[in-house]
Amino acid sequence: MTSRERVIRAIKFQRPDRVPLNLPAPYGTDFFWVGPGGDPDFVPCIKTDTQWEDEFHCIWSKLHGDKTMGQVTGNPLTDYAMLDDFPFPDYKNPARYEHCPEAVAKNTEDKFVLAGIPFSLIHRLEYLRGHIAAWTDPYEYPDELTRLLNKLGDIAIDAIDRLADAGIDGIMSCDDWGLQDRPMLSPATFAEFFKPVYKRVYHHAHERGVLTLLHSCGHIADLLDHFIEAELDVIQMDQQENMGVEMLAERFGGRIAFWCPVDIQNTMVKGTVEDVRAYARKLIDNFGRFNGGFIAQWYASPQAVNHTDEKIQAMSQEFVEYGGTFYQ
Repeated sequence: MTSRERVIRAIKFQRPDRVPLNLPAPYGTDFFWVGPGGDPDFVPCIKTDTQWEDEFHCIWSKLHGDKTMGQVTGNPLTDYAMLDDFPFPDYKNPARYEHCPEAVAKNTEDKFVLAGIPFSLIHRLEYLRGHIAAWTDPYEYPDELTRLLNKLGDIAIDAIDRLADAGIDGIMSCDDWGLQDRPMLSPATFAEFFKPVYKRVYHHAHERGVLTLLHSCGHIADLLDHFIEAELDVIQMDQQENMGVEMLAERFGGRIAFWCPVDIQNTMVKGTVEDVRAYARKLIDNFGRFNGGFIAQWYASPQAVNHTDEKIQAMSQEFVEYGGTFYQ
């Protein structure tokens, strides 16, 4: 079974030969990454080591020596009166995708081709409108918010169409919807404003033969039914312990695939090496027991969350060894 077949079978609950992996060297990955490039004609109004403009015209800042992505300090869409004429980035531009066919052709091992796309609803809303406006718009400007979110969906669909032409298998994006103990907003508000846009984008991806994957951190259990109804295939979550692996598997297993490392805030930090191994097995036992449904992951910035090499090795070994025989 090729990596591509393995990932697809796991996502579709069609019994792969082993648990698919995305782990550090030397453990390997079943994924091959591509994505759109930048607009070659975009010239930022500012670009220094500590401040820069992105293609949505948001201004980012960080301190000298800061290794994070920084934060948005300049919100360009402060007034919805600007919406009709706002210069959104053009993701129909073929120049963004000129490298994609050649990149996909290098996938000689037939791995699952996963493309990152510009599809963030809550984060991009905050970046464009500012934090306070983003969370009050559903109450103060519901019609304008709906128009803006659908414009972000249009951009995602433009990217999907051109990446599908290049031969991708799945799309990946990131939207963190959870606090530690609950979603950031009520499920009803999510369902009214955000779910229809996810549904439109994910349904379009499926019409193009592309699977849908999303990263979202925090306690999002009360949103997962909405994501499933919106045609999300895979939820990539780095936290599970705050919701409970068993509960997640009981409520959602077999309906959506889980792509997870050992919980990055709890067991990977506070547990022993044997705790890490046991938790890796628990993830496979619970999420993978539906003839698929689980993909093994690692957290690629371990220093930022105090993950020791010993625990990373233990997690990876367990995913490879236990996951390698689980379906046999």
